Amino acid sequence: MARRSSAIAGTVAAVVLVGGGVAVFTLRPDAKPAAATTTGPSLTTTTVRKIDLSDTRMVAGTLGFGAPHPVKGTGSGVVTSLPAVGTRIARGKALFRVDDQPVVVLYGDTPLFRPIDKPGLTGRDVLELRHNLTALGYRSSSSSSSSSSGSDVSNPSLIDALKRWQKDLGLPTPGALQPGQAVIVAGTGRVSAVTAALGDPAGEPLLSITSTTKTVTVPMSPADASALRAGLKVSITLPDGKAVPGKISSISAVVGGDDDQPKTNVFVVPDKAVTSFDAAPVQVRFTTITRKGVLAVPVGALIALREGGYAVQRPDGSLIATTVGLFAGGMVQVSGPGLADGTTVVTTP
Repeated sequence: MARRSSAIAGTVAAVVLVGGGVAVFTLRPDAKPAAATTTGPSLTTTTVRKIDLSDTRMVAGTLGFGAPHPVKGTGSGVVTSLPAVGTRIARGKALFRVDDQPVVVLYGDTPLFRPIDKPGLTGRDVLELRHNLTALGYRSSSSSSSSSSGSDVSNPSLIDALKRWQKDLGLPTPGALQPGQAVIVAGTGRVSAVTAALGDPAGEPLLSITSTTKTVTVPMSPADASALRAGLKVSITLPDGKAVPGKISSISAVVGGDDDQPKTNVFVVPDKAVTSFDAAPVQVRFTTITRKGVLAVPVGALIALREGGYAVQRPDGSLIATTVGLFAGGMVQVSGPGLADGTTVVTTP
């Protein structure tokens, strides 16, 4: 380090304007500091401080209910009733009507693709129906051992539970579930948009649904999003200036943006209910790295050395070689022999 300090001191030059020309002075390690004069420029100094540093960035986002998912009707018939935007979706409740008959919400991930109307049918759709009927209070006993693998076999007990449920709903021909009588969604939600009109064919896209949980969508470049992870705590600043805590719920895969540039959507969920806004532009503060109790100086105190690396300068002109760490908020983490909390160094004004 002694040789590095000597090399540093021997390669730093002071440049002063003299009568319109430029005079260059090399600071040598054995040179004595010049006596202070009243005509020389004053130095701006700061002190090395022990502080907590955090790499924080503010990014624009949009508060809403997350990405919408389209809902398409099935079967034949004419749409005779549609929900209003904002309608809550719940299992067992009618979402819209076709030929003036209710189309009921069931939860799952397998669309109804055939009638379930007799014993002996095997598949995931059978298991899905049994789970939904059980959740609605219409229990049935299964004699199949295949339910652990994601499928089930319909039996008289299931058909009887289906019949009781459909009778209570007032549906015609109870005991047979046709594809057009129910719509499968992932879970609770709300209607975010209605794209169909009364009189449209039932087998068309009818509406879109979103989650009932308010979510902030933050578009970012893949490089910026690479430092983030699900569960990371954030702060959300609302249009009225209030800040609410939140956390990253998920990060989408890289997709093409409007300008054909790769884009990643970061989804943030507030920790507390936001009732003042349904949709609004917000700012999200991400903190990816925090260093506690480190020595730091303003970035303007750093001197880039000709041979590489950095140093800070004492008021007498001598240099202290330093290793830099985290840059955050105009400050930079520094370390090295000769640096301590309270050390005075020169900085740019």
